Amino acid sequence: MLTLGAIGFTSPLLLLGLLGLPVLWLILRATPPAPVRRRFPGVVLLLGLTDDTTQTDKTPWWLLLLRMLALAAAIIGFAGPVLNPAARVDGAGPLLILADGTWAEARDWTRRTDRIAAEVEAASRSGRPVAVVLATDLPADGVQFQTGDAVLPRVSGLRPRPYVGGDQVVDWAAGLEGDFDTLWLSSGVDTPYRADLLDILSARGQVTVFEGGSAVYALRPARFEGGQVRLSAVRNQTGVRDEITVGAVGPDPNGVERVLLSVPAVFEAAQDVVEIELDVPPELRNRITRFEIDGQRTAGAVTLTDDRLKRRKVALIAGRGADEGLELLSPLHYLNRALELTADLVPGALLDVLQANPDVIILADVATFAAAERDALEAWVDGGGMLVRFAGPRMAAAELLDGDPLLPVRLRSGGRSVGGAMSWGEPKTLRPFEAETPFAGLPVPEEVEITSQVLAEPGPDLAERTIAALSDGTPLVTRAELGAGQVLLFHVTANTEWSSLPLSGLFVQMLDRLAISANATRPERADLAGTTWVAQDILDGFGDLQPAGTMGGIEGEVLATARASAEVPPGLYAGDDRRLAVNVVEEGDLLVPTAWPASVPVTGLSVQPERGLLGLFLSIAVIALALDALASLWVGGRLRGARVMPVIVAGLIALTPMADRAVAQTLDDKVLLATSEVVLAHVLTGDRTVDNVANAGLSGLSRRLTQRTSIEPVDPVGVDLETDEISVYPFLYWPITLDQPTPSANAYAKLNRYLRSGGMILFDTRDGAVAGAGGTTREGRRLQELARPLDIPPLEPIPTDHVLTRTFYLLQDFPGRHAGRAPWVEAAPEDAEQVDGLPFRNLNDGVTPVVIGGNDWASAWAVDRDGVPLFPVGRGYAGERQRETAIRFGINLIMHVLTGNYKSDQVHVPALLDRLGQ
Repeated sequence: MLTLGAIGFTSPLLLLGLLGLPVLWLILRATPPAPVRRRFPGVVLLLGLTDDTTQTDKTPWWLLLLRMLALAAAIIGFAGPVLNPAARVDGAGPLLILADGTWAEARDWTRRTDRIAAEVEAASRSGRPVAVVLATDLPADGVQFQTGDAVLPRVSGLRPRPYVGGDQVVDWAAGLEGDFDTLWLSSGVDTPYRADLLDILSARGQVTVFEGGSAVYALRPARFEGGQVRLSAVRNQTGVRDEITVGAVGPDPNGVERVLLSVPAVFEAAQDVVEIELDVPPELRNRITRFEIDGQRTAGAVTLTDDRLKRRKVALIAGRGADEGLELLSPLHYLNRALELTADLVPGALLDVLQANPDVIILADVATFAAAERDALEAWVDGGGMLVRFAGPRMAAAELLDGDPLLPVRLRSGGRSVGGAMSWGEPKTLRPFEAETPFAGLPVPEEVEITSQVLAEPGPDLAERTIAALSDGTPLVTRAELGAGQVLLFHVTANTEWSSLPLSGLFVQMLDRLAISANATRPERADLAGTTWVAQDILDGFGDLQPAGTMGGIEGEVLATARASAEVPPGLYAGDDRRLAVNVVEEGDLLVPTAWPASVPVTGLSVQPERGLLGLFLSIAVIALALDALASLWVGGRLRGARVMPVIVAGLIALTPMADRAVAQTLDDKVLLATSEVVLAHVLTGDRTVDNVANAGLSGLSRRLTQRTSIEPVDPVGVDLETDEISVYPFLYWPITLDQPTPSANAYAKLNRYLRSGGMILFDTRDGAVAGAGGTTREGRRLQELARPLDIPPLEPIPTDHVLTRTFYLLQDFPGRHAGRAPWVEAAPEDAEQVDGLPFRNLNDGVTPVVIGGNDWASAWAVDRDGVPLFPVGRGYAGERQRETAIRFGINLIMHVLTGNYKSDQVHVPALLDRLGQ
C-alpha cells in the first residue's frame, strides 16, 4: 500500500494514469491546420446578416479543466484510496499478531483489541493468513495461521491475564516453523523474555511494535510497620510530576463494600517509586480487604490484604500473678513476648475483655469461672470466638465439670503426683506433627522437653481431637468445636514451669498456625510446610475479584514463594483459619520501561478507523461529468430560455444526498424485521468489545432456541436507546459497563413504556460477585445509577417456585460464565399462597419486567460463526455442564417472555410433578 499523508492506496500503480492527463490536455487544446483561403463571390450575399447562435472555434480551458478533474477523480478512485490507513507490515506471507496479554495492558485493552481487529481486517484484505496469540495464553499446538474472517470473531473474546508470561514464551517461539512477520503489542513494561523473544521473531521476519504511551501504575503489598500501614506505588515512566489517589476498600459497618479512606501520593519527576503511610485505627485496619489506585482498572493497581495486615485482637488472662521480681514465672510472660509484635493485646478481667469482642481469648491456668463468666464465655465462643487454654497447677488441682464445653476433652482426675498432674523420671519429647493437623510440616526441635502435663481421659473422640502429641502418644494440644467457634487446650503451662516449649521458636510458630497471631512478613517455605491452601477469590486482569470456582488446592511450600502465574493466579488463598494473599506485584518489584532496538519500528496504539474513499472519488467524477454535459450544452447554445429550468431541477434531484433516505430505509427495515420475526436485542454500551460479546451471546442463544424449541429467532441486533424503537423487541440484554453514558430523559421514558407494555430487560453487571441488585461492586453501583429513573417493581432473589425455573427446563441454578448468586426478579405478591399438595404457589399472572444478575450470561452463550464457544467456562466437564445450565436458563428466559406464566396453569401440574419425581 502506498501512503500519502492520511490517505493510502491499495492499487497505487493505477495512479500512473495521472501522468497522461497533461498529454490529453495538449491533444484536446491542439489547433488544427489553418484552412486554404479561396475567394467565393457568393459570400457577399451573407454580409450584414446576424446569427442568433454562435460556436467557439476551440474548447474553453475551464471546460477542459472540468474534464481533467473528472478523469483524475476516476483514476484516483480506482486506485483504492483509504483514509487513515492502519500501519502494517508490507508482505504477503503469514502475519503473527502477538500481544503481551498482561495486566499492564488492561488500562487500554479496548484500544488494543481495536488495533488487533484493524490489523486482522487489513490482513484479510491483503489475503494474508494471520494468527493472534497472547504471551500469557500460548496455544499448545503452536501457531495456526488462518484467514482474517476466521480469526476476527475471536478478537472480542481476548482478555488480559493478571500475570506476566515466563520463560515458556521463549521456548514456545523457538519451536515455531517457517517465516512470518510479527506485529507485537507491547504493554510498555519490560518482561524477562522480551529480548530473547525479539531475537527469535526477528529471525523469522520483520517485527513491528505497537506500544501505548500512557504510564502504568502498580501497588506493592501493604505491610504493618511501626504502628502504621505502609505500601509503595510504582510506575514505569518518569520525567513528569504526577499525582495518584490510593483508596482502602472494605466493608463498612453495614457490610457494604466501599472506599473506607483514601490518600494522595505524588510522584516527583525523577521518581518511579513513592512510599505511602497510613495511620489506621485497628478496627478500621481489620476491615480493609484491598488497596487500589483510583482510575487504574488493572490487577497491578490492586493489592489484596491478608492476615499479615489484620492484627488479631487477643485477650490474655492469667489465673494467678507472678511472684514479685519473678517476671519469667508469670503465666503470661512468654505469651506477651510471642504476641506483642503481631497482635493487639487486650488486658483485663474476663467480663471486661468480652465487651471488647476480641478475636481470641487466652486463659493461662484459669480453672474455674463464675456463673456469669461461664455463660458469657460460652456465648462468645458459640458465636465464632477462639478460646485457647493453657494448663497449670490450678487446673490440675481443680474439680472440673464432667463434659465441660469449655474444655475440648475430659481430663483425668486422680493419679497425678502433684495435684493430679503427672511427672516422669525422664522428660518427654514431641512426636512429629501429623499431616491433617494445623501444625503439619513444622520441624520439631529436639531440645523441647515436657516434664509435666494434665492428662486427657481416654475416649472414642480423643484421637480425633488431638492435634499435637508427645512421643509416647499422650496429647499435648487438643481441639474441639463449640457452635461456630472452637476451644483449644495446651496440656502444659504457658511458662517454663512444665516444659521448655515457650523457650523455642516452635511456640511462636504454633500460635501462628492457630491464627492467633498475624505475621507481618510473608511466610517462608518452612512456615507453610505440609499445609494445603485453597483459592477463595482470584483477580482477573482488570483487578476485579472473581470466585475461584473448582480450582484445586496448592501446597504451602509452593504458595510461600510463588509469583502470580497461570498455576498460582493472584488472589486470596485460605488455609486453616488463615488467609494468604498472592498479589501481582511483590515487594521490591519495579516497572521497568521497555527499550527497543533502533532497527525495530515502534508506533502508538491510536488508530483511526479506516474509511474507503472509492465512492467519494467516483461521485466526484460523476458530478464533474454531469457538469461537463451541462457546460457543453451551454457553450453550444442549446441551453437557452425555457430549456434551462427543467435541466436545473433534474440536476438538483439527481445530486440530492441519499444518506438520510438510506438511513431511514435501514431503520424502517430494522423495525419491520422485528415485527415479523423474533429478534433478540442488546443495548449498545459504547464499548466495542462488550457489544461484540453481547451480540455473539445472543447469536448463540438464538441458535440453541432454533435447535431445541419452536422459536426461530433471526440474527440479534444492537439498539441505541436514544434513536431506536425498542417496543418491537420482546427481550433486551443490557450489559453494564462503568463508562457507558446515562440515557436521556426521553430514553428513560421510552424504557418505562417498554417495561409497562410487557418487555423484559436482563441487566447483567458481569461481575460474578453479586446478583446486581446489592450494588457492592463498581458495576453494581453503576447499575443502581442507571436503573434509578426506571419504573422497576420490588425485587427478590428468584424463589424456587418461580415460573422461570420450569418454563422449558427444570432449573434451580442460574450460572453464566460465573457461578455467582441467583438473579433477582419481580417479587411475588404478598397474598400469593401455597396451593395444597403442589410444590409451588399459584402465580398465574404477569411476566417479570426485569431480571438482574451478574453472572455474565452473554459470555457463556457466545459462539463464533461456526458455533464454537468463544469463552471458556469453568474447568473440564464441570465447566461444560455450567455452560449447558446457562444456555438452559437463557432458553427459559425467552420462553417466559414469549409465553408468559402459562406453566403456572393447573393443567401442567401432573406433568411437572412427574418430572419432579413427586
